[in-house]
Amino acid sequence: MRYGEATVTVVDPRSYMTYQPFLPEAAAGNISPRHVVVPLRRVLPKAEVLTGRVTTIDQDRKVATIAPLVGEAYELPFDYLVVALGAVSRTFPIPGLAEQGIGMKGIEEAIGLRNHVLEQLDKADSTNDEEIRRKALTFVFVGGGFAGAETIGEVEDMARDAAKYYKNVSREDMRFILVDAADKILPEVGPKLGKYGKEHLEGRGVEVYLSTSMDSCVDGHVVLKNGLEVDSNTIVWTAGVKPNPVLSRYGLPLGPRGHVDCETTLQVKGTDYIWAAGDNAQVPDLVGRKAGNENAWCPPNAQHALRQARVLGDNVLSGMRGFPQKDYSHANKGAVAGLGLHKGVAMIVMGKMKIKLKGRLAWYMHRGYHGMAMPTWNRKIRVFADWTLGMFLKREVVSLGAIETPREEFYEAAKPAPVASAPKEKTEAKAKEKTEEKAKAS
Repeated sequence: MRYGEATVTVVDPRSYMTYQPFLPEAAAGNISPRHVVVPLRRVLPKAEVLTGRVTTIDQDRKVATIAPLVGEAYELPFDYLVVALGAVSRTFPIPGLAEQGIGMKGIEEAIGLRNHVLEQLDKADSTNDEEIRRKALTFVFVGGGFAGAETIGEVEDMARDAAKYYKNVSREDMRFILVDAADKILPEVGPKLGKYGKEHLEGRGVEVYLSTSMDSCVDGHVVLKNGLEVDSNTIVWTAGVKPNPVLSRYGLPLGPRGHVDCETTLQVKGTDYIWAAGDNAQVPDLVGRKAGNENAWCPPNAQHALRQARVLGDNVLSGMRGFPQKDYSHANKGAVAGLGLHKGVAMIVMGKMKIKLKGRLAWYMHRGYHGMAMPTWNRKIRVFADWTLGMFLKREVVSLGAIETPREEFYEAAKPAPVASAPKEKTEAKAKEKTEEKAKAS
């Protein structure tokens, strides 16, 4: 883009972008949380970054209504619009889920999960009540896709390491449970590697229940469809994602699952000035359709989102200048998943050949691929530095749960001191004096 040709405004409720494939490693303490996010103002110095939400879009007037963090909403005019809101956790009306569940879509949730798990170990180590111990040391994960399998693998690994520093807690005291409504886990890497992943987790003591779901979790009492009932303080929900529901307010054409319906150029159908990409976009998969699948759509993953962004940027410029736009087409390169330190699965696609790896080599592939895919060299270097230090230094196993309520201790200290009550003897003497005075007066 030539200088002065256009102005770019980015509106986001957060002032940073999160590289979500690294959330499980951040939850396990293998990567510093700040290295998983990219500050928008730093990497987009020539763009205007507004911290807020787009609540509505008026396509006729070409204005978006912005709700900032503070203050009243206002209108922002635009000539061209890019919709890239991503996805949110897909939930169901399960009793207790909203109150008890922990998601894994943001860095805040990853940090919170890490602190929460370590706090449960602290609780179990400090009490003699077996019921409290059992509930604290039972960890339930719902969803066996990438997010669920990777998160339970990383967290179990962390908890196993942390238990070495507790006198009254061992790995044998803990119970890890993985639940999925499908009949397999890790479907992205194929049935054979999915079966290996299941057997690997079970070999580490993880209970895996397939073709079942969670009926309720009120007050931490988990009831599964297969009849299993357990009490747990930790219920992690990773059962898929859905497009951001705010899309329904924008007046854009949506697909059957709520995604923005796009052409192969990433342009929103029926418009010539709106584009969409990433997890909130329904983009035809040209490679799959050439192979005979007429209903193939690009899956919502980082592999497609990163590549769609490059094509989208070029097509927006082409649209501004009146040039033809190019179609988005990308052949699947495979999938990689980490299941804890030195453990993983990987399926690499090279033409018509599929290379399947497992164990340490797959784990190296997982780290290498996502390490290089991490946006900006600044963050790449920081992530690889974290991994390098982890080879020589043990991971930290301290819980910073109080970080979620940092003012609580100050608030308690600043409260007015309670009025000291007079000793019982003095109170009784004063009461006796008053009685005698009243008697004399009468």
